[in-house]
Amino acid sequence: MVAIEGLGRLLAEHPFFKDMQPDVRDIVVGCCANAHYRPGEFLFKEGGQADHFYLIREGSVAVEVHAPGRPGVVVENIGEGDIIGWSWLVEPYRWTFDARATDQVRAITIDGACLRRKIEANHELGYELYRRFIPIMGRRIAEARLRIVELTVDPYAG
Repeated sequence: MVAIEGLGRLLAEHPFFKDMQPDVRDIVVGCCANAHYRPGEFLFKEGGQADHFYLIREGSVAVEVHAPGRPGVVVENIGEGDIIGWSWLVEPYRWTFDARATDQVRAITIDGACLRRKIEANHELGYELYRRFIPIMGRRIAEARLRIVELTVDPYAG
């Protein structure tokens, strides 16, 4: 029980969950686990089963996209106090990017399948999660689009 109480406290302290009603937030705790990643270690890889999302407690994660015949390009860096991973919300539940630790990362990993079951049983939880995820998704899509444009513009043209 101590581990769950500790995870509940960590969840309550993270900006993503901080202002969520405690009784709703507490439903999530049973889907959580602590995680640690070394520099260079992948949290997930493009095309893999998207079965978690991550609350970054410490460290940073590079979000990378790949093009044929080219090395991965970092489109975003995610740091302490942020989240990464929303593909667990949308079928077919596959990652569309790679996520690699750029230094030591401590995170809370939240099981997406567990959470989807709990959302089905508690629509208030679903509302609260979607209300938090949608603005992040919109912002990150816009930022990724700008980063891709930056990467494709030839600084020597015209």
